[in-house]
Amino acid sequence: MLPGNIENLAGAGQVPIGIAGPLRINGEYARGNFYIPMATTEGTLVASYNRGMRLLSECGGVKTTVVEQHMQRSPVLMFDDALAARAFGDWIETHLDSIRKVADATTRVGKLQVIGQYALGNLRYLRFNYSTGDAAGQNMVGKATLAACQWIQREHPEHPNFILSGNIDTDKKHSQINTLLTRGKRVVAEITLKDSILSPLMGVTGKQLFHARQISQAGAFMAGSSNNAAHSANGITALFIATGQDVANVAESHAAITYCQLLDNGDYYWSITLTSLICAPLWRRHRSGNSARMS
Repeated sequence: MLPGNIENLAGAGQVPIGIAGPLRINGEYARGNFYIPMATTEGTLVASYNRGMRLLSECGGVKTTVVEQHMQRSPVLMFDDALAARAFGDWIETHLDSIRKVADATTRVGKLQVIGQYALGNLRYLRFNYSTGDAAGQNMVGKATLAACQWIQREHPEHPNFILSGNIDTDKKHSQINTLLTRGKRVVAEITLKDSILSPLMGVTGKQLFHARQISQAGAFMAGSSNNAAHSANGITALFIATGQDVANVAESHAAITYCQLLDNGDYYWSITLTSLICAPLWRRHRSGNSARMS
């Protein structure tokens, strides 16, 4: 299995894997109690997550919703001046159906949704947004966008030169544009923490927790942080390593926005929105039968 996933295979590095949970998840697809594998050498990490999962489960479980999905490639096309670049943007809108047909023909799963446009000097940045099913899809959308750009170059009267990636997709780099517009999957996890469970289990009331949240949120704002919550990179990284994900995607996936409310009865509504969660499926079923293999 490994030689197909890495070049010049020389060995493997071992990372301890602990199990946290069970965590009750009330999602559209994942429903039930789940044990979470976490690969780390950081002491107390698994224990800390395990304690939090106990609280979440005893309060009824976490509701999860995937609200958006976009994977991008961002080519740049070059013109003589800004006027020509602007006119090209109009041409793209007029020919969007044809561009979508060319891009979609390269993949059975990916679908071109929209093309965002950004002007800079005599350049026109295009942000191709795709749905990619369960796949992370970076290579998929790269192939589709290359085909689309080659078609654009042939069909447009000026036959413009292009660079396939102009970096406005910010692949494996955090960015505010991805926080706002989504890269990968935009996932919301939410729960109402019952004060009657929170106090004896965690030694803190919902009111105290909300007060601390107001203070830490102001600090995150002052620092310009990409995440106003606790450091979600810890859990995401440990889970990614344990399940064979591309760990570099943590650079984007850790960005998050926490929103909370103190309810009239003292309970504490908590939510976290992961704006750019990028992960691939772990298992894939063979077409010929019901056996499964690592993806």
